[in-house]
Amino acid sequence: MSSLFVAIVGRPNVGKSTLFNRIIGKRVAIVEDTPGVTRDRIYGKAKWLGVPMTVIDTGGLDFGSKTSVSAAVRFQAQVAIDEADVVLFVVDAREGITANDREIADILRRTTKPVVLTANKVEDFTSDHSYLDFYELGLGRPVPISAAHGMNIGDLLDIIISHRPPEQVVRYDQSAIRIAVVGRPNVGKSSLVNTMLGQERSIVDSVPGTTRDAIDTQFHRDGQHYVIVDTAGLRRKGRILESIERYSALRTLRAVDDCDVSLVLLDATEGVTDQDARIAGYVDDAGRAMCILVNKWDSVDKDSTSAREFELRIRQALTFAHYAPILFISAKTGLGIDGVFGSIHRVVEQYRREVPTALLNEILEEAVLRNPPPSRRGKPLSVYYMTQIGTSPPRFRLFVNKADRMHFSYLRYIENELRTSLGFEGTPIKLHIAERK
Repeated sequence: MSSLFVAIVGRPNVGKSTLFNRIIGKRVAIVEDTPGVTRDRIYGKAKWLGVPMTVIDTGGLDFGSKTSVSAAVRFQAQVAIDEADVVLFVVDAREGITANDREIADILRRTTKPVVLTANKVEDFTSDHSYLDFYELGLGRPVPISAAHGMNIGDLLDIIISHRPPEQVVRYDQSAIRIAVVGRPNVGKSSLVNTMLGQERSIVDSVPGTTRDAIDTQFHRDGQHYVIVDTAGLRRKGRILESIERYSALRTLRAVDDCDVSLVLLDATEGVTDQDARIAGYVDDAGRAMCILVNKWDSVDKDSTSAREFELRIRQALTFAHYAPILFISAKTGLGIDGVFGSIHRVVEQYRREVPTALLNEILEEAVLRNPPPSRRGKPLSVYYMTQIGTSPPRFRLFVNKADRMHFSYLRYIENELRTSLGFEGTPIKLHIAERK
């Protein structure tokens, strides 16, 4: 099921970041009483009644300010609106309608996207109906909530998922492996796609940002059906200057969400950058299989840098992606491309793998005997058994006596034991804790 993209917009200090944190269940966005703290989009994952959502928190829209920062925030919010499936327009029920609210409402009335008018900071849901004044904005009935106290959030989420667009008809073989090629601009994504396809499908240009959209291409190789997505380059947010490139970045995130395996492309001549880490981090968060490809390896002086040294740098910079295989290639010359296909097959096989329950619990029993679970606050943790609850990526439920006694370090130990015994190369593993009645 594709993720529902939800954009939260509104003027400064109406509680957008608080609502964002409430929906995704984490404190990710910075929440302060000072207007204008959030100045860039922040993405978070959530699920409601089985519907996955990608929530986009935007900066406050201030049409009265003429500063370059305010202009950039307006720019980004507009792009979030363009790409979103549903727009949450947050207003402040305490302050009532402002000139800024009217300006934003004027923009939203012109969009074809569903807009949910959300009146935040409502304290009395039984007798205080002042928020009904927001009918005047012409965006339908306002939904009263209190993001800070979590009141009426469930009703709001019900309304959001009611606007979920119908699933698109899939026109390719369901056994196809979906590949997303992602990375910073100008690392050679289009060249890699062309080499993998064996034809000049994408424009190959040395100017960053040539590929502006994500395009699916189907092809067969050695009897296997593939769908490859050549995506626009993800560059640092502060350097994205054109609205079409911002739009492309969101499209890239969608491509990752919809793929089986992401090929994260690095530039051997530049090393590992912070943006490389952000891109790989998004793939990991999305729960997709991953291969790390070091492109332009033919341009590196092997006397000064060995593959082993470069791999160590990658492992140090991308510790969370320790499971991802690293391959050294040249998209331009075709060096290592056959190995890329081999790696894709291995990681997708692990990504879709099912493990018998008996084998799982044999591994778990040995792991617990070798390293018994530590007590937490003097209270013992008992680990009982494990079952697999899903694939793509592999997901397991671990039954214990008390979930709050499970320390993340012991959970990581169990994950490492699973990888040692079963491999799971190239795929994240999701462990869910459950208490046995």
